[in-house]
Amino acid sequence: MARVALVTGGTRGIGAAISKALKAAGYKVAASYASNDGAAKHFKAGTGIPVFKWDVSSFEACASGVKKVEAEVGPIDVLVNNAGITKDTGFNKMTPEQWNSVISANLGSLFNMTRQVIEGMRSRKFGRIINISSINGQKGQFGQVNYSASKAGDIGFTKALALETARAGITVNAICPGYINTEMVQAVPTDVLEKNILPFIPVNRLGEPDEIARGVLFLAADEAGFVTGSTLTINGGQYMI
Repeated sequence: MARVALVTGGTRGIGAAISKALKAAGYKVAASYASNDGAAKHFKAGTGIPVFKWDVSSFEACASGVKKVEAEVGPIDVLVNNAGITKDTGFNKMTPEQWNSVISANLGSLFNMTRQVIEGMRSRKFGRIINISSINGQKGQFGQVNYSASKAGDIGFTKALALETARAGITVNAICPGYINTEMVQAVPTDVLEKNILPFIPVNRLGEPDEIARGVLFLAADEAGFVTGSTLTINGGQYMI
């Protein structure tokens, strides 16, 4: 029986690569998204992966969305908390909305989503929860106090929940990508990329979304049951911890 995986923010960028890799590995996959209907439609047409629209920063929306996924695809065995946003600015200019929206989408969503699936995982004595954090949650980043705080919180969430769920057969791990070749990074001006980013990556290139997806496949596997509370750093050597 194929295991069911749900990837939030699963129709674009890193999330799309994760969704495709899980499907190719034999999982039954569902992908959620928040707003880009055109991208979601294109993704579904190209992959055959069902898509579901809801706001991960809303507990009620997550509850309703997960029920739809489980009714149409099946009980969720693997949850990849990938959805996230940025609203970058210097802290002295940051508004409460910029702070609260990023914390809610990037950290609050982990509670909102995981809370919906944890009891089912406990009852089945199996679960894989994989949280996509960030290099900037490990080292901080100028102009990203809100984002860095949220992603650092993801790591704390991962470690604490891993302790609570280990005996129930549920693993909880985090992945911290570095600079990955997605639409967001491609929008960075070339001179900034070449002067301020690439020189600090020892492998001298951006990462690819598929490289993050391979990390997810490793952590999602039945055979990874002895790996929990870990942070898998995939950043080309830019930050070593």
